[in-house]
Amino acid sequence: MTSVAASLRAPARWRWWEGALFAVVLASWWLLPRHALLLNEMAILALFAVSLDLVLGYAGIVSLGHAAFFGAGAYAAALFAKHVMPDPLVGLVAAVAVAALLGALCSLLILRGSDLTRLMVTLGVASVLYELANKLDDITGGADGLQGVTIAPLLGRYEFDLAGRTAYAYTLVVGVVAMGLARRLVQSPFGVSLQALRDNRLRAASIGLSVNARLIAVYTVAAAMAGAAGALLAQTSGFASLDVLAFHRSADVLLVLVIGGTGYLYGGIFGAIAFKLLNDVISAWTPQYWTFWLGLFLVVLVLVGRDRLIRPWTWRKK
Repeated sequence: MTSVAASLRAPARWRWWEGALFAVVLASWWLLPRHALLLNEMAILALFAVSLDLVLGYAGIVSLGHAAFFGAGAYAAALFAKHVMPDPLVGLVAAVAVAALLGALCSLLILRGSDLTRLMVTLGVASVLYELANKLDDITGGADGLQGVTIAPLLGRYEFDLAGRTAYAYTLVVGVVAMGLARRLVQSPFGVSLQALRDNRLRAASIGLSVNARLIAVYTVAAAMAGAAGALLAQTSGFASLDVLAFHRSADVLLVLVIGGTGYLYGGIFGAIAFKLLNDVISAWTPQYWTFWLGLFLVVLVLVGRDRLIRPWTWRKK
C-alpha cells in the first residue's frame, strides 16, 4: 500500500525544472524592464491558454468560443472600475465571479452532443456575446470601446505606469497563483478523473464517475481563469472593446496550445511565449505577411511533431 500511495503522489511533486521556470519568469521583471508591456501580454495570453487547456487537454472539450469568458471578464472589470469602484483587486474578483457564472450556465450546453456540436455551441455563445456587446453601446461603448476606465493604484500605492512595470508585476502574481491552483487541481483525484472521462466517457460513467458534474465544474473553473485573464487585460490597458470577444481571440489561444501542446498546463506558457515572440519578430520583419510565416511555421510544426502535439502525455511518461 505504501508503494501504491507513493506512486500516486509522485506526479504531484514539484520538479526542479518547474521551480526553475517560475524563477526565470519572476526574474524577468528585473531582467527585462524595457519589454514589460510585451511580457505582460505574454503572461495574460499564457493564463488564457492554461484555462483553455483545462477543458481541452484534460476534459477533452474542443472550444472555438473561449473568448466569451475572456471578454466577459474584461468588460466586467472595466464596467466595475468605471461605475462601482476602481480598485483593481476587487474588480478582478468581480470579473472572475461574472466569468465563472457565465461558464456554469454555458456548461449546461456542452453536456450532450458530439464534439462538432460542442464546437458550434461554443462558437455560437461567443458570437452572441459579441453582438450583444456591439448593440448595447450605451453600456459597452459598442465599436468605439468602453471609454473613461480609470484603475486605481495597486494596493493604493503602485500606479499603472506607461512602461508597464506595475502591470506586469500584477499579472505575474495573479498568473503564478492561478497556475499553482490549476496544477493542484489537475494533480488531484478530480484531475485524474477528468483525464479518465476524456479518454473514454462511457467507461468513466460505467465505473460510477459523475461525468456531467465534473464537466460543469472544470468548465466553470476554466471560465473563471479566462475571465481573470480578460480582467487583467482591461485593467492593465484601461480599455475594453469588441476585440476581447472577437473570434480571433479564440483562434489565437488554440494556436498557442498547438504550439505548446495540450494536457500538461505548461504548454500554455511555452506556447504563449513562442506565439508572442513570433508575432513580434515576424511582424517587425514583414508587417504585411507575418501571418503567412506564422501559418507556415505551424504547418511544419504539426508535420514534424504531430505525435507530441496530439498526445503530449505519451512523451511525458517516457
